[in-house]
Amino acid sequence: MTTHTTNHNESLAANARALLDATADAVGDGLAETRQRLSDTLDAALDGGGDFYGRVKEHVVDGAKSVDEAVHVHPYVSVAISAGIGALAGLILSRSIFRCAKHS
Repeated sequence: MTTHTTNHNESLAANARALLDATADAVGDGLAETRQRLSDTLDAALDGGGDFYGRVKEHVVDGAKSVDEAVHVHPYVSVAISAGIGALAGLILSRSIFRCAKHS
């Protein structure tokens, strides 16, 4: 995970734990059940967060490797496709800019 996301998750976990500790003396069946569910959810989120990041990273890396391989196998086709997409994007943007300037 990124440092910012990790720090944010750690801060959130610390605040949730502090809330659980602060309400430890509170009485009530509903509150005790809610505290337990919050604790279980927090534990599951902290354990599963890194796993989710790992799976997403693995899929992104696999996709990047597939694209890299395709570009190396078919370099001219890749250049032609990129040029076509760039030309299409340029055409769309130039028409959009022209329309905005015409209405101003």
